[in-house]
Amino acid sequence: MTAFRESPWSAVLVMLLGVLATLAIPKWVDDFALIQITIYVVMAILAISQAFIWGFSGILCFGQASFFGLGAYTYALAVINMGESTLPVLLAIALPGLFALLLGYFMFYGRLSDVYMGVITLTVSLIFFNSVNSTAGPEWRIGNAPLGGFNGIPSIPSINYPGNPEDTLDAVAFFYLSAFCLIAIYGGLRWLISSRIGHVIVAIKENEQRATLLGFDARAFKLFAFTVGGCIAGLAGCFFANWGSFTSPTVFSLGQSAQIIVWVIVGGLGTLVGPIIGCMAIQWLTTQIGTQQTFNANLVLGVILVVFVLLVPKGIIPSLGDVLQKLFGKKVAKGEDA
Repeated sequence: MTAFRESPWSAVLVMLLGVLATLAIPKWVDDFALIQITIYVVMAILAISQAFIWGFSGILCFGQASFFGLGAYTYALAVINMGESTLPVLLAIALPGLFALLLGYFMFYGRLSDVYMGVITLTVSLIFFNSVNSTAGPEWRIGNAPLGGFNGIPSIPSINYPGNPEDTLDAVAFFYLSAFCLIAIYGGLRWLISSRIGHVIVAIKENEQRATLLGFDARAFKLFAFTVGGCIAGLAGCFFANWGSFTSPTVFSLGQSAQIIVWVIVGGLGTLVGPIIGCMAIQWLTTQIGTQQTFNANLVLGVILVVFVLLVPKGIIPSLGDVLQKLFGKKVAKGEDA
């Protein structure tokens, strides 16, 4: 399936609307609503990481939760031991990226098929989940930080202003940080996709054999995209650990991995803004279902996935783009006939 093309002007418009919304939301909502919106933004960062490596690189990663969880645990363990958050935030980006680089090297240069890559990435997440889940004893600790096993790691120190551990971000500042990071990541990925490297990555997705015959090392470009996605997912994990001051093995769970796939399918494969919208919409719906306690949230997510796969296979944004194109295309044609 050809990637849905977002024009440069649409990217600028999305970023502008994002900035305006970021500046306005804290003035419109109370603290509780702001905290809820913040987790939607954090998860949208995770969604955009999957959107890039799947929609534009053609790599269906069932284990994006492994990089997400690795970022959360890396930050938690590092900040507890160091007492200052600047380096732990960088480590939470770098370590998942390094792990993605190593894992991707063995997968891509081992010439594994897409099916085997999906199985391996999913297996890696399950290995992380079971391994961390089995570290409940007091002997399982890294420095001053206990791993906690299935109980997780509570009371994780918040991100502080660089060089000042006592001055941590409040709810509004953390929302600004998360939202502006999401906007910056979106803009950076849009720039990357429109660059020569991005064109090659998309060309490899469309026809890897033809790109190889043209002299491009498809494995290297896919490895680069996979590593970038791992870094972004690690940042999302870092922010998630900050949001609740807590992390647990559930960040590696199968349910977490499945949710990411659902966000991208609902929003639209081959677009970056679509999975952001899909993620926020699904997160909001899940929250509403959870508060009402009428339906099982996982059952509803399953129904949504089936409906979109069968009835709206392109997702929200590409389908909306097709409708607008047909609508305005007809108007232009009528104007020319007149």
